[in-house]
Amino acid sequence: MRNLGFERGGRDIMSTLKLTLLTDLYEMTMMQGYFKNNKNDRVVFDAFYRSNPSDGGYAICAGLEQVITYIEELRFDDEDIAYLRSLKIFDEDFLAYLRDFRFSGDIYAIPEGTVIFPREPLIKVVAPIMEAQLVETAILTILNHQSLIATKAARVVYAAKGDGIMEFGLRRAQGPDAGVYGARAAVIGGCVGTSNVLCGQLFDVPVKGTHAHSWIMSFPDEYTAFKTYADLYPNACCLLVDTYDTLKSGVPNAIRVFREMREAGIPLKNYGIRLDSGDLAYMSKQARKLLDAAGFEDAYISASSDLDEYLIDSLKTQGAKISSWGVGTNLITSKDCPAFGGVYKLAAVQDAETGEFIPKIKLSENTEKITNPGNKTIYRIYDRQTGKIRADLICLADETFDEKKDMIIFDPLETWKKTKIHANTYTLRELLVPVFKGGECVYTSPSVMEIRDICTKEKDTLWDETKRLVNPHEVYVDLSDKLYKIKSELLEKMGREALEY
Repeated sequence: MRNLGFERGGRDIMSTLKLTLLTDLYEMTMMQGYFKNNKNDRVVFDAFYRSNPSDGGYAICAGLEQVITYIEELRFDDEDIAYLRSLKIFDEDFLAYLRDFRFSGDIYAIPEGTVIFPREPLIKVVAPIMEAQLVETAILTILNHQSLIATKAARVVYAAKGDGIMEFGLRRAQGPDAGVYGARAAVIGGCVGTSNVLCGQLFDVPVKGTHAHSWIMSFPDEYTAFKTYADLYPNACCLLVDTYDTLKSGVPNAIRVFREMREAGIPLKNYGIRLDSGDLAYMSKQARKLLDAAGFEDAYISASSDLDEYLIDSLKTQGAKISSWGVGTNLITSKDCPAFGGVYKLAAVQDAETGEFIPKIKLSENTEKITNPGNKTIYRIYDRQTGKIRADLICLADETFDEKKDMIIFDPLETWKKTKIHANTYTLRELLVPVFKGGECVYTSPSVMEIRDICTKEKDTLWDETKRLVNPHEVYVDLSDKLYKIKSELLEKMGREALEY
């Protein structure tokens, strides 16, 4: 089994890592419990999250391609069986069952790059409970990580207001896989490229980069370092100007090299300078004046130095003369919000005789942790005129709606808050699509750059008020009348039973 894509030419780039046992122990002990009790009912599990990262107004779904790979390659080999046996908690009949294990269920998912909101299922697993239980942990770790970084990237891209964002956080990521898949997710979220060469190879995304301070320091002087670099890469000449003194040395030496290139007849294209320290607003303004005065008005100024969406937004407000941004640590780690918080909950159990899915609900002292029961799907409601999102509606999987009729939606917690959407003023789109049917993949993942384009269009369906970085407007995620009634009845029933107890 390959390591979720870490494979080239039939061999692992990293040390071999099989992912079948990428699970929590209690998934395995529950599986054995179901097995011993001859309990393998077909069930519905929902993977969803409860709140948007960084107190934002939305999130971006990412990681589905790696979920597909994991499910397709889910096998227990001799080494896995031997390790489980060594734990001395699993019986031989259960281990024999695992030898022939294959995922046989159905999976529905929201496609990668889609704008998503709390409480709606990102992935729905419909399968025998032993199978559905086993895949929980891997699905969550894949979706949680990539959705988190894609969301962070979308926020950074929004702050840049059209300027290019390059991801280069590999050295600060929590390990190689987080660096590679974080870079993948960052490109999905809107980054123009990554410094991560392995990510570029695996997913055919643009790789970008210049040079480090060590390049400058390894030469006798700054000018010689710049000149040598320009000779090597005349069509992608970005010079790091803050090694010694940005305005007295770095920028003047860069201008000297650019002037010599022009005098030598070398076309100046895709060229500029990078700032990596100091007051970026002030430095960029002063550097812009120097470049323009020397006749290099089209030279770009890029910047790095512990950037995030808030600092970029502030620098833009201050009128910084920066048109390209390199974001590392704060993006690849989502430093201010390092966890996505996705969960995986049982929603329904199929009656063996009738085939009907019996809704199940999880109660909690915390209202936001009470789950939505039943076999569900999601419809996105768009304003027909603007194409913007009006709301999302979670409903039962067999419910249908008519765009030619009025629709009344309401907040499932504060039910007095109602909205009437008039007939012919809205359009509907079902978000969950089939990914696996009967254990076979029926979905073809787009390329990462295609997903990036999808994500860009998805973000355009958000109102500006939802995209703002601070105190964004909340998009409504409502329940259909039928689903709300089922949930209310289950809550009432549980309440009565608690009193009797």
